[in-house]
Amino acid sequence: MQRNKSQFVAVASIAAELSAVMEVAKEISLAAANAKAIAFRAGEKAKGFQPITDFINELAKETIQLVNDINEHALKLYRLTVQVQRTTDARKRFEKVSALAESATHRASLSGALQQVQRRQMQYRRAFNADVSELLAQLADVMHPARAARVIAANSRIEASQAGEYLQSLQAVAESVDHAAQIINDKVNRCRSALSAIRGMD
Repeated sequence: MQRNKSQFVAVASIAAELSAVMEVAKEISLAAANAKAIAFRAGEKAKGFQPITDFINELAKETIQLVNDINEHALKLYRLTVQVQRTTDARKRFEKVSALAESATHRASLSGALQQVQRRQMQYRRAFNADVSELLAQLADVMHPARAARVIAANSRIEASQAGEYLQSLQAVAESVDHAAQIINDKVNRCRSALSAIRGMD
């Protein structure tokens, strides 16, 4: 029972973290659009910054798509958690009834139903563990654009230094991208920790 509760809590916390990642990715996309407008106004002074804005936007789009895919997987994981809970409850009831009916004439008729519930429970648990592994792999994929965004942010600072009076505006964009990438990294790591913990409960 405690394991099932922990699974529900972990899956719910993952959904919350993923929602936050999505919002941060949208902020990166907005920052890219702002940077593009600033770089356009700066003209030749921010020539090196202009292609960076496209790359930032692509990373944001990639992150949003990855998180959308992960959200679908997380929903599947939640449904499996519900199924595991239900079959666990059913198994316990059958076991209780079987114990109470120990001396009953037709007690053996319960064993078929109990075995079926046990098989289904094992099936759902295997599916749950497989889904956790798949979700961990997908979360690892989200880390790639986050790492790339931090590298781009560092390059953006260098390019911004050539932008004259637009320096502060473009550096602010670089800082916001770097900060957002760090938030994504932290939240994804929390998701991975929660998943690893519930996978290790079996």
